[in-house]
Amino acid sequence: MKLKIKLPLLFLLMLLILMFSIGLYLKFVFAVYSPIRTTLLDSPYVVLLLPIFVIAGCIFSILIIYIHYYIEKPIRRLNARLEEVNVVHPLPPLALKRKDEIGELYKHFNKMEHRLQLAHREQTDMIAAIAHDLKTPLTSINGFTELLATHGDLPDAEKQEFYELIQRKSAFMVELLNDFSRFTKEKMELESMTATPVKATELFADIAFEYEYELAGLDIELTCRHDFTDSIRLMVNEPMLRRVFGNLFSNAVRYGGKPKLKVYMTGYLREHHAYFQIEDNGIGVPDKDMSSLFLKFFTVDPSRQIRKGGLGLGLASCKSIIEHHGGEIVAFPSEYGGLGIRFSLPL
Repeated sequence: MKLKIKLPLLFLLMLLILMFSIGLYLKFVFAVYSPIRTTLLDSPYVVLLLPIFVIAGCIFSILIIYIHYYIEKPIRRLNARLEEVNVVHPLPPLALKRKDEIGELYKHFNKMEHRLQLAHREQTDMIAAIAHDLKTPLTSINGFTELLATHGDLPDAEKQEFYELIQRKSAFMVELLNDFSRFTKEKMELESMTATPVKATELFADIAFEYEYELAGLDIELTCRHDFTDSIRLMVNEPMLRRVFGNLFSNAVRYGGKPKLKVYMTGYLREHHAYFQIEDNGIGVPDKDMSSLFLKFFTVDPSRQIRKGGLGLGLASCKSIIEHHGGEIVAFPSEYGGLGIRFSLPL
């Protein structure tokens, strides 16, 4: 029961007990001392009022004890925990089995602490990922330049090969930095994102038309179907949402891993949300990695990332955009054999 209901009911109950006790006691007084010759405030009768004050004091003490143990003490415990928050060495979650506002406060605090720990872990992973992804090509570049500097008698063909390798490694580093720059810029753009109403049917048709021809040029078949109607409208930032579709189709093509790749796009309604699904019949993703796909810098296979390019920010970017629209995005094993990504947008 909520505190906003529980506390008034408690005070009302205590008041009723007090009034009932006073009523019974006064009935007893009037029965014994009837008729009362003066007033109840005269000295002969003041002593008779002491039990009423005792009852009121007991009720007041019960209220004080209740407020101390059920409101003040949990809040003091929460304040003490706030001073001990440590994202490096996390503490066990606060336990409080209550379903009122105090219980909800503890639950939200645990979620906040978890998000802080996750953000700290992502920052650490970000630095480690950037350092690792830059260190690999830099090591190669240093090795090639040292060879060129110390072996001036190398054949021209071999020198040219080293120059081309250095150029490719440098281009890879530039691509990594550009990916990271785009991601950070996008995060800032999301803070000032504006949404406009868009028909779900028109949005679906535009995306299907755009990628049907693009994928056909790569000899990839795209199958599209939806059950939207013209009355269904979404409040979205269309350029941002197109980035989501672009990332999802790009991932399907880049990591599908099959020569005869097929991609499926589906749209449907559930309650107050429109859902979009992008699936493929590719090699898919192991179940153990499914929940980590939307983490920054996460890649299922680091060697595949080096061959295919990318910094592991595409799906993290999709997650940020969809959540800023008030929706959710999840990954699942597709019935076609590959990976499926589903996201929702509120109507």
